[in-house]
Amino acid sequence: MQTGHILFFFMFPIVLEGCCGRNQKKVSAGLTGLQQDVTHQHYRAVEGESFMMPCIKSGDGYIKVLWSRTENEGPSFSCGRVPFVAEAKHTGKYKCLTSGGELFLHLEVVEKSRIGCFQPEKSDIELYMGSTGEIPCPAHNCTNNSDVAWYKGNISVSELSRETCVENGHFHLCPVKGKVDEDVYFCDRKVIERGVTWTFRRAVNVNVLPNRTTPKPPNIIYPDANRTEKVELDQYHRLTCDVCFQYEKNISAKVQWYLNHGGNTKRRTLLDMESPLPTQPIPQEYCIRQSHIIKTVTSQHLNHTYTCFASNTAGNVSVTLKLEERGKVKWPSRVGYPIAFLLLAAGMAIILHMKSLELQIMYRSHFQFGNHGEKPFDVLLSHVWSATSAEMETGWTLSSPSGPETDKEACQQCMDLTNTELGEANQRPRVMLLHQVLEEQWGYRLCLLDRDVVPGGAYANDVVGAIQRSQMLICLLSADYLCNSNALFVLESGIQALLQKSTPKLLLIWTCRDSATLIQEAPLPSLVQRALKVLPSLNWATGKPTRASCDFWRSLKKAMPNHRVKLESIL
Repeated sequence: MQTGHILFFFMFPIVLEGCCGRNQKKVSAGLTGLQQDVTHQHYRAVEGESFMMPCIKSGDGYIKVLWSRTENEGPSFSCGRVPFVAEAKHTGKYKCLTSGGELFLHLEVVEKSRIGCFQPEKSDIELYMGSTGEIPCPAHNCTNNSDVAWYKGNISVSELSRETCVENGHFHLCPVKGKVDEDVYFCDRKVIERGVTWTFRRAVNVNVLPNRTTPKPPNIIYPDANRTEKVELDQYHRLTCDVCFQYEKNISAKVQWYLNHGGNTKRRTLLDMESPLPTQPIPQEYCIRQSHIIKTVTSQHLNHTYTCFASNTAGNVSVTLKLEERGKVKWPSRVGYPIAFLLLAAGMAIILHMKSLELQIMYRSHFQFGNHGEKPFDVLLSHVWSATSAEMETGWTLSSPSGPETDKEACQQCMDLTNTELGEANQRPRVMLLHQVLEEQWGYRLCLLDRDVVPGGAYANDVVGAIQRSQMLICLLSADYLCNSNALFVLESGIQALLQKSTPKLLLIWTCRDSATLIQEAPLPSLVQRALKVLPSLNWATGKPTRASCDFWRSLKKAMPNHRVKLESIL
């Protein structure tokens, strides 16, 4: 008893699955449909059905040939191309040329009423992806010959690289794979009449649908529930509703727009709508967009609500929305903002115009372009001598320059010199110390107006010539300097030369603490007063700690010209 149950359960799945479960490609042995080495063939087609001329089998493949009428002029048909609809005028004899000679084919197109079989036929079949697909041969049971040869287009199904089988004249796809299985399938049966063997070819159009599942209600993608759309009065507005439906064999989906008077859904009116448009499909679903156009929005439209209603065989869903007037753009955003922008632009233009001199001086001070040529002096040092300075200047001797040092060495040497010289003589002028550091310690060639300019010439010409022959102008500023007309002339000439691109660098060294007060109180020319605020400067005030003094010397070293004049070239 137990053995019988076990055998039953092993056999039961095979009975349910049919030929697909047996994993066989079952094709009638005596029928291939494409007859090899046959010079005369007879085909019969049904008027109104799809038909395709046969190709000639040769070895492992097929020869695509062109079948032409032999009796009179008419259309020619190439095998393996798109099927054509058979008509009565296509009846006749055709021939084609091959390497083996001429082949002939007699085609007869018959009316469906002459078939003599009134069994219900299906020329269009819908299969579901993932399921076993069964394709019946039309009028297969109307003849005693049950052998059938199946083709997908012009290819025999026995040559398809997939699992198929034929059972009782029906072709089975095991299983349906998708759109790749959509095509026109032909079933060929042999009919012998008056000693002539006819191949009766029937066509079946196969469409593939997604998996067969339980129907689901529609899904409204847009709009959301209780949505409010912004509109402008007296303007055009479009109400759109995007809905997705599950694929159905018999499509009964509908999407409609309703107007709810006063927001009451029980008092509603069906609105005129455009034709639904398909949108991007979702897997296993198809989506459409239904629209209603409000040509001119009025205040009355704001008092109503609008409902998108979607339905299919599984149910219906709806979404209601209302319209709201978009806030009008206020005056500041339309007029105020542009005016504010124009005022800002005008203000910036005025500031740039007023500060054009300062901007030009800043630009020329930090960005130097072009080749200024070889000059005999590295630095023109402008300062004011006091009586004590003149006395202490006597007896100076220049030692040979020691060449360039690192910032740390330069700072240490300058600090040692400052401590010894100023510590012993407490009244030694700073100009003498700066002179000694620049020329003796750092090896720069200085131009001093009272030393290097030949007396007897015009002072203005001497100053301009000295500036032009120097790579850099350093002005040692103090209260006495800003009150000296000759010193101010040198500074103003240097600024003019900077604006005319005739000198590359100009550096100010302040020897007093409150430089801003001196600029305001001293009777300075306008050009000089404005330039003093933006020119590069260093502070070298007395009484500062050692670290601050070291920072001054380090900054001064970095501000000096990169290329120095060779002293022996001018001796």
